[in-house]
Amino acid sequence: MEYKDYYSTLGVDKKASQDDIKKAYRRLARKFHPDVSKEANAEEKFKNVQEAYEVLKDPEKRTAYDQLGSQWKQGQDFRPPPGWGGGNGGNGRFYTSGDFDGSDLGGFSEFFSNLFGGGGQGGARRSHTRTRGHGFEDQGFGFAERGGDQQAKIRVSLEDAFKGAKRQIQLQVPEVNASGMVTPKLRTINVNIPAGVASGQQLRLAGQGSPGVGGGPNGDLYLEIELEPHKLFTLKGKDVYLTLPVTPWEAALGAEIKVPTLGGWVGLKLSPGSQSGQKLRLKGRGMPGKPAAGDQYAVVSIEIPKPATDEQKQIYDQMAKQMPFNPRKDWPAHG
Repeated sequence: MEYKDYYSTLGVDKKASQDDIKKAYRRLARKFHPDVSKEANAEEKFKNVQEAYEVLKDPEKRTAYDQLGSQWKQGQDFRPPPGWGGGNGGNGRFYTSGDFDGSDLGGFSEFFSNLFGGGGQGGARRSHTRTRGHGFEDQGFGFAERGGDQQAKIRVSLEDAFKGAKRQIQLQVPEVNASGMVTPKLRTINVNIPAGVASGQQLRLAGQGSPGVGGGPNGDLYLEIELEPHKLFTLKGKDVYLTLPVTPWEAALGAEIKVPTLGGWVGLKLSPGSQSGQKLRLKGRGMPGKPAAGDQYAVVSIEIPKPATDEQKQIYDQMAKQMPFNPRKDWPAHG
């Protein structure tokens, strides 16, 4: 049978620490795991990595292996010395490979079985479990997998987006139960809404996503902000727009008007002769942000009162006579 160089399989030096061996194993197990790997012969490579780690992670097995390893090279035929192997009834050392079930990827190699015993037990056995929807874990070898990230939407009022707020939300999130199955569970999560958030922006809640497997960390939860429509304000970037209805006489004569902003009411001076569509700027009264906050624009909209009595109609007649005005004077002549 062929001698196996377990150090070469894991890509570590013969003087490697246990921590270095564990890191090398985890890296290669992720790379060659047959559930996720696209490498050629991934299943066979994964099995070889498992076998090498099973020996080198155990100080006693590693010592026994090292005593023989200096006499062979990779690929050479191996004949265990007399007294080695517990499966042939010899008087030498007997090692077991733990509680393994090799039905999924096959047992360990003949080299392993002859060196550490188990040949009379059908070879070594290995346990490989997979948690559906969460990657994989290999509890027999301490493998851990990070949980998946989750996404959800959260509706936020414009006032909360302006000032910032604390909210509690309830989400259905996947959870691995005692049987290893993924089931939905209702969770309450506290969320801090920072001031100045915008529609489409994502908030990252670290560790609030799908649970990890094999002791791995949880994934993250990403909340996408959706701003609720407002009855007074609209947004364009960080700028806030407000339609400002005014009377004809306010527009003509000018006026001092109180207008709402997301930060409270402020006074606004309307100049004489203001026209519909004119924009009045309130600097820094828009959404918070860096390097500076946005502005608020009050868009003038002249509202014409409808005459309800004969006396009111006479007032419009007097205006027409005393203030002749043609808003269509620039139109081209017509026949």
